[in-house]
Amino acid sequence: MLGRWLDNSFSNIVRNNITTLTAVRLTTNACYRFTPPFVAIIAKGFNVSLSEIGVALTVSELSGLLSPFIGRLVDNLSRRRAMLAGLIGIGCGALLAGISPNLIGFTIGVTMISITKNFFDLGMSGWISDHVPYEIRGRIIGLTEISWAFGLLIGVSTMGVVTALLSWRAGFITGFIGILISTAFISSRIKTEPHEISSRAADDGSRLNGRAWLVVATMFAIMSASQCVFITFGAWLGDEFGFGALGIAAVGFSFGLVELYASLTSARKTDSWGKEISVALGTLIMVPGGLALAVVSHNLITGLIALMIFILGFEFAVVSMLPLATHLVPNRPGSGLGLVIGAGTLGRAVMSLVATRAYESSNGIALPAIIGATSALVATILMYTYHHRGGLVH
Repeated sequence: MLGRWLDNSFSNIVRNNITTLTAVRLTTNACYRFTPPFVAIIAKGFNVSLSEIGVALTVSELSGLLSPFIGRLVDNLSRRRAMLAGLIGIGCGALLAGISPNLIGFTIGVTMISITKNFFDLGMSGWISDHVPYEIRGRIIGLTEISWAFGLLIGVSTMGVVTALLSWRAGFITGFIGILISTAFISSRIKTEPHEISSRAADDGSRLNGRAWLVVATMFAIMSASQCVFITFGAWLGDEFGFGALGIAAVGFSFGLVELYASLTSARKTDSWGKEISVALGTLIMVPGGLALAVVSHNLITGLIALMIFILGFEFAVVSMLPLATHLVPNRPGSGLGLVIGAGTLGRAVMSLVATRAYESSNGIALPAIIGATSALVATILMYTYHHRGGLVH
């Protein structure tokens, strides 16, 4: 289906598999994204505070520090094996989170999801890098990244409905079932190609140059900004407006539409506008969105509009960042992307703790929104500096 969006400049293997890869990544993203919108409901299930759940998510996100090492490991595996390892780990993590009797077990479960999702994402990005030249890579990554939006639009919304009807534990079990189905698809459709390992093993240049670290820092700031809002908007809707699981799922569905639009726009425009300019544009859009949310957070309609502007900028920035990240170390995409993902997950880890405590201390989402807007402004400055210094040489 998605192959229709690709012309003859893309190989048949890419056109034939893009839909499968995107659908599978939808299920991985759903499992990964399920917790933040329902964090207040999960906290009540364990009879703990929001900040205590924030600590659990911080531990989970800190696992992102392993991403650079996972990236190097993935570069020495076949793409198929890396993706299958990721799916198996995500499935086990979702199952453990769903059946865990206490917060410790839950933390281990969501941490497993966070760690092993890197295997799948890096394996899939490596597969794309093997088959798509950098100059047109923004289009293919933009299309596959609709899985991030659909992970919320379809995946988390479905898990949210199950949560409303049964429990949040049943929501995780639903994700586990989706991962089982996805594993079967990857196992049957994606094959190991003989040239994969040998061509990468011949290249030993796996270090970033000086200015490339600005890209890594930019991702840290982007994810810090996003986590401030994503981890608190569910609690905000519940505390301020009395939303339950079904209402939060409905709002998440609308956010998925915004993310879908941003991903498709990135697929169409990022290659022509330039990856670096596109990232900076997205982060700049986040700034007024976050500041507006802080001002109008007591009004549901204007608050949601501000939140959607923030999410629109975030999604466009991140999707535009990914093709850039895959080429920081040209012949070893997992190494460069692993560093960028690691920085992003570290940003989320820091803000999982900061944002939940800011929310509780200020009794609302205004302070987390201001912190998020400030982080987005930092990201804009960092990416502009990178571009001004020459950007990516390829």
